[in-house]
Amino acid sequence: MDSSGNEAPMNELRSEPIGRTALAVEITNRLRQMILEGLLQPGEKINEKALTEQFGVSRTPLREALKVLAAEGLLDLIPHRGAVITRQSEAELAEVFRVLAALEGLAGELATENADDEALDEIEALTRDLRTSFDKSDRPTYFRINQAIHKAILAATGSDTLLRSHELLAFRVQRARYQANLTSARWRAAVEEHEAIAAALRARDANRAGSLMKMHLLSKFAAIRAKG
Repeated sequence: MDSSGNEAPMNELRSEPIGRTALAVEITNRLRQMILEGLLQPGEKINEKALTEQFGVSRTPLREALKVLAAEGLLDLIPHRGAVITRQSEAELAEVFRVLAALEGLAGELATENADDEALDEIEALTRDLRTSFDKSDRPTYFRINQAIHKAILAATGSDTLLRSHELLAFRVQRARYQANLTSARWRAAVEEHEAIAAALRARDANRAGSLMKMHLLSKFAAIRAKG
């Protein structure tokens, strides 16, 4: 209620939590990037005090961020020890990548059938931006655009079931996917694979698009295994 005894409007009641939520989201994004870029290593314990000082925040939004990243599989919340960056075995990655590759293959097939021209235009534009980020050796931008392309293709399938299933698994391998393009040869090959995928989608070639999407992800896993 306000000072006159009347109930406050709903938008006023909700204004404060939105700011706190936005702060937690920002911290989540920054921590996720630190993990993906290897600034926080597998097995390393999160130093909450140091991070609150670095980000200039209290522990409340930081701990909200840690819960999100734990749900994504990037860290483990261990009782009496705190948050620890997860380690992933090759066997675990192999299992997840193979299932994810099958889902992406299906996404390629469905996108060729269901995507409208506007969606294909967006995918082609993003693919051109991907080439530009590679030419500039801008890895953070490349990874962001890469994610946007995969999301655009998934959205173009029109399948909510596929989207949800893919999202659950993608979180578990995003760190490995980020670190897979470390060699210039593999990075260049990944860009060329994306360009071939965009062309197959435009040609409405479901078999080729599906095969290229699947092999693109399996090639990333091969690069990860070779790196290890």
